[in-house]
Amino acid sequence: MDTPVTTFSEGPEDPFAVRHAASVVLDDRGMVVGWSERAEALLGYSPEEALGQPTLDFLVDTRDQGIVMDAVAACVRDRGWFGVVPVRHRNGHRLEFGCRARAIMRGDSPAEWFLVAAPAEEVIQWETDRSVLDGLFRRSPIGLSVFARDLSILRVNRAISKFSQLPVEQHRGLRTSDFLIQQDTDTVERQLREVLETGRSSIFTEQPCRLRRDPGRELVVSVSAFRMQDSSGRILGVTQTVEDVTDRYRARRRLALLNEASARIGTTLDVAKTARELAEVAVPHLADCVSVDLLEPVTRGEEPVQEMFGPVRRTAIDSILPEAAEVMYPVGDMIHVPAESVQARCLAERRPVLDAHLEGLSGWLSRDPERAERALSLGVHSLMVVPLVARGLVLGMLSLWRWRRVEPFEEDDLKLAEEFASRAAVCIDNARRYTQQHEAALTLQHSLLPHEVPKHPAVEVAHRYRPADATTGVGGDWFDVIPLSGLRVALVVGDVVGRGIHAAATMGRLRAAVHTLANLDLTPDEVLSNLDDLVDRLAAEQDPTDERAPQVVGATCLYAVYDPVSRHCALARAGHPPPAAVTPDGRVHLLDVPAGPPLGLGGLPFEAAELQLAEGSLLALYTDGLIQGRKRDIDESLADLCEALAVPARSLEETCGAVEGALLHDRPTDDVADDVALLVARTRVLAAEKVATWELPVEATAAAQARTLTASQLAEWGLEEMVFTTELIVSELVTNAYRYGGGPISLRLIRDSHLICEVSDTSSTSPHLRRARTTDEGGRGLFLVAQLTERWGTRYTRDGKTIWTEQPLSSASAS
Repeated sequence: MDTPVTTFSEGPEDPFAVRHAASVVLDDRGMVVGWSERAEALLGYSPEEALGQPTLDFLVDTRDQGIVMDAVAACVRDRGWFGVVPVRHRNGHRLEFGCRARAIMRGDSPAEWFLVAAPAEEVIQWETDRSVLDGLFRRSPIGLSVFARDLSILRVNRAISKFSQLPVEQHRGLRTSDFLIQQDTDTVERQLREVLETGRSSIFTEQPCRLRRDPGRELVVSVSAFRMQDSSGRILGVTQTVEDVTDRYRARRRLALLNEASARIGTTLDVAKTARELAEVAVPHLADCVSVDLLEPVTRGEEPVQEMFGPVRRTAIDSILPEAAEVMYPVGDMIHVPAESVQARCLAERRPVLDAHLEGLSGWLSRDPERAERALSLGVHSLMVVPLVARGLVLGMLSLWRWRRVEPFEEDDLKLAEEFASRAAVCIDNARRYTQQHEAALTLQHSLLPHEVPKHPAVEVAHRYRPADATTGVGGDWFDVIPLSGLRVALVVGDVVGRGIHAAATMGRLRAAVHTLANLDLTPDEVLSNLDDLVDRLAAEQDPTDERAPQVVGATCLYAVYDPVSRHCALARAGHPPPAAVTPDGRVHLLDVPAGPPLGLGGLPFEAAELQLAEGSLLALYTDGLIQGRKRDIDESLADLCEALAVPARSLEETCGAVEGALLHDRPTDDVADDVALLVARTRVLAAEKVATWELPVEATAAAQARTLTASQLAEWGLEEMVFTTELIVSELVTNAYRYGGGPISLRLIRDSHLICEVSDTSSTSPHLRRARTTDEGGRGLFLVAQLTERWGTRYTRDGKTIWTEQPLSSASAS
């Protein structure tokens, strides 16, 4: 801001100066014996008219003579006088003059009186200016320095003297560099030179002002300066005012730090990130080094125990010096706080502790003397420890250290640290509670998804799962590999509409239902029909008035069954994207599976597609999140999928990685519209020598023939120890088929990790296990079968049913 150049001529000059004042000489009788030209100009009397006249008669009105006589008496008594007297002008009007009288002695002659007078208003103004000037140099709390043109000091006031701790008179001839460190001297002199050269005054410029006698003490001043000129315009120097604004500067800095803390702390719901943000805000403006230590349960998202504080985990560190990393416990370390330390007292008492001069280091000297000594060697000299408390829970503590800044922490610093800690503690607690809920949601979903896809002789599989919201990790997509009877396997991929915990819960119910339906050995289209009914029931169960729970509006599913003996594959889908198949030579095509309606619409049928798959074929089942994006065309995604699958020689893990790279790697985060599930399976074919199949006549001898064939085949497989048991099983199943079934009877034995026996007939009636009474002649056959086998069951086909059993083989027999 520019201001006018100040000169000495701008203020009133000394009214008693010779060229301004009236001069009068009186003899000892009060007769005028001397009269100046200025007296004539001010009073109107010429020297001829004034000389020889008695003063009281022609200069003083009769009514004012008493006042004048009192002044004369004081003047005689004190040999001098100063005051205001009334005077009569030649034209008769009354004037007031400031008058100064002094006695003049001339040898033995009587005393004469020399009077100097000026208009009273000029004298009063001059006296006011004199008092102001005197106040600036003697009583003003604001420092005042007058510099010559070479920036040497001409004069300072008492405020500057108090500041420099030198008497006022000893400042003359000194320079700023005699009091301030060189860096701050350069700043001050650069400003003064600019004012001298340009004439533009500087106003309220804040700058550091560190004293040479105490360079570590923070001192900030507000400086204004103006150029001095005489009445002719000659530059005389520059005057500077100095005000200590350190407290105001610190208060403003604290407010700025609090605002910064509000913006920077708690940007995420991550405990460790929030702790790092707290440390970064405090360094370097408040402390030289900061550590954040949290109670161990807090880092896991759990609520900390308050009765007895255990060890703390170092969660964040920040420092102005890299050497701090060698002294401080590293992030991730578990720290046992000494009971006699400042930190332990802070946690126990739940209040901040200020150790301004590091008097409470004894606990660490005994616990970790080497580390404590290294900290002291760096110059650490002051410490504050503030508890992190939210909702009445102590979560940890914030420790702040100083070593580069020589001034110790003060109470105001402690209050600022408390503000930081209070805001951060709320954010850390929110992050902790979110982590707790997030972990619960992840646990739920992980319990709903298969932890490990079981190895199966029918297929080799690999999979990927990627939630749309990586922060929650919870979605409604799922996949499954379900072992079925006869070494068959079911491959399932599904997608519940929506995302989050509610979609995951619905997904869990549907997945459980799929497992139940798969164990019934239903065909793919029958499985989807039953799932459709289930989704209808789930939607009907929900309360439409509950706004907190998203309503189940539907789901999609793809269900496939593969038989490694026949290489037969049956598939059905409900509103789901078509699967991709890859032949052993690398040809990729999307399977033409009838697109049924999404689950939950009800009333519409589902159709299954059937095909033969060569050994080593690939099946890729996926959810729509893989191919759908807000910024991506589905046809383009399907083409990329087929291209990524067209290298059958790769391992399945490499294939999954290729699909991810082609469809998900470069997709922007905001373009992930849904969860992604991918299941890739490579088909296997059971060797012909591991399967034996016979057609049996519908005769009473069928059971005996079955026993003979079974014994012979088991001997060929080297399973003689299982002949007796297996003959009993086969005999019972064939007998039931002969008695209660119809049409031709077939017997199939399959050898893998289990010995599987299957007896098929054309009847759709399923046998039931029952407890026979002691008087019953029959009814114990299936009971014996259940006792002799690991598993048994019934599956239905278009031509009838199959009763199957499984017996475990030893590892040597299975190979």
